[in-house]
Amino acid sequence: MGLFKAPEWINDFAFDYQKAYDIPQNVFDEINVGLDRLQTDNPLVTILISAWNEEVNILRCIASLSKQKTNIPIEIIIVNNNSHDNTQYTIDRFHVRSLFQGTQGCGPARQLGQENAKGKYILLADADCLYPDCWIEEMMKVLQKKGVSCVYGRYSFIPEEGFSRIQLFFFEKMKDVIAEFRHLRKPYLNCFGISMGFVKEYSLKVGFVMTKFWGDDGKMALGLMKYGKIKQMKNNRARVWTGVRSLQRDGNFAEALVKRLKKEAKRFKGNFVGKLPQD
Repeated sequence: MGLFKAPEWINDFAFDYQKAYDIPQNVFDEINVGLDRLQTDNPLVTILISAWNEEVNILRCIASLSKQKTNIPIEIIIVNNNSHDNTQYTIDRFHVRSLFQGTQGCGPARQLGQENAKGKYILLADADCLYPDCWIEEMMKVLQKKGVSCVYGRYSFIPEEGFSRIQLFFFEKMKDVIAEFRHLRKPYLNCFGISMGFVKEYSLKVGFVMTKFWGDDGKMALGLMKYGKIKQMKNNRARVWTGVRSLQRDGNFAEALVKRLKKEAKRFKGNFVGKLPQD
């Protein structure tokens, strides 16, 4: 979580391809060497990724996951969530399991993925994010503790024009403080598919929302509280890094900040009561 720049390892995945067909085969070959090293037919952990129109972003994501430093046996499942670009072309060139979900929405895609997962544990990852090489290890240290049903991690933003790293740094600090406060009563509101894990036995009982619903990850976490605690993975080295497009949807940096502050202000009083309908 750098003040002035993103960590150096992110540059290893700064591919500048514009389309899937621009990616040379030797790039896939190198990534597949790492995937073959990590994956097994008898995994303890399934890394589950839903991808919708991510033909180049999924390359960066999988490339980062291929560099994981862990002895935990894993598998990677990518669910093509009815993409209309060349996402499937990219997926087919990886040594991973591939599924197709024609019903739009992360919930339906993740439900299909968990129903086909071989692992005892599931880690959710997003197709447009980059994962540090310690991510699996740090998430599993928490998830495998007794009485834990769900774990979530922190994330940071990769700077772009109009969104400087120093602006994003203080935005993240504010976000982390709010998350700590929210965790006391409503930890499920901190759970996002960008970096989240759970016990498959329990998640299959809860099930994902089977419609195009924003917040399927939080709904899953809420249901998992019946089976154990939600814990936060706090190691800053294991923070996931993502682009700023979720902020850009709200305009410039100031506009995105104001919108989120207003949203948190409305939520604030809810931290002192039970679950509200909007949760």
